[in-house]
Amino acid sequence: MQGQRRGDILAVIAAVHGSGPRPAGSIMLYVPGDGVFGSLSGGCVEDELIAQIERGEYDDSAATLLEYGISAAENERLGLPCGGYLRVVLRPLRADDAQDWLGPLTDLLGRRRCVELTLALADGAVTLRDLPRPTKAALDDQRLVFSLGPRERVLLVGAGHLSRVLARFALELDYEVFVTDPRAELLEEWRGQAGIHVRGGMPDDVVAALVEEGQLHVLTLTHDPRIDDMALMLALESSASYVGALGSVRTNRARMQRLRALGLSEEALGRLHAPVGLDTGSKTPAEIAISILAELVLFRRRGSTQRLRAGGDAGPAPP
Repeated sequence: MQGQRRGDILAVIAAVHGSGPRPAGSIMLYVPGDGVFGSLSGGCVEDELIAQIERGEYDDSAATLLEYGISAAENERLGLPCGGYLRVVLRPLRADDAQDWLGPLTDLLGRRRCVELTLALADGAVTLRDLPRPTKAALDDQRLVFSLGPRERVLLVGAGHLSRVLARFALELDYEVFVTDPRAELLEEWRGQAGIHVRGGMPDDVVAALVEEGQLHVLTLTHDPRIDDMALMLALESSASYVGALGSVRTNRARMQRLRALGLSEEALGRLHAPVGLDTGSKTPAEIAISILAELVLFRRRGSTQRLRAGGDAGPAPP
């Protein structure tokens, strides 16, 4: 079929060996005449891939596995990190894909669901599975498995100074940021800020509304049990992906006693990340925000609550 007009092509990073600019599971769509949507490397790999597509160097009846950066010379030419190379699967889009899997995929993502896609390398067949959270991409001789999902949401309970810094950094990490506080005068200062969703009322009501839409991380940051505890109680018994609370080790011991008195099970309490954040000895609002987001990134990448901390204090709440 070389020389014929190529159709739309889906490209997925199937595996990253060594250093890579984007993780396995990242996708790119090439639409002839309209360009590229998404990214595999943010650079020359896309140009090389498009050139290969235009030359017809793949089987458009199935899926094709390509490799980039398998030599030092190619690493340098493509601008890949030293020692890293990518394996990329190409899958041409077909007329019946809209009904077979693209339509159902769009519907699930529109409802903020995570979806695992299994792509058969032999014939390009795609099957979908609805999941509670994303899974790591995996490639073998027969198939590529990867997942897609909505932007993860961070709900900041408390509209103080730390939340301002944390919100700014979280946006840079592509989280969708929500802020809630029953103190209306504090929330007024947030309204109109680009990319920030402001929610008034009681925080536990906000948690209840947002958690139903999936992929929600809840962080309580006020140090006021009247505001934090009910939000924590609801979040820990819900499907919230991650729940963290600011405070010292001593503050957290008192918090755990209060939550036990409210009837929370040990299983639910075991989900609480407190003191929230990696143990970096953080003291300033910016340092505390970085330690908290570092733990969220760890959770995002590992898909677990395993933590790199020594049980210390994430630092005092700023005034």
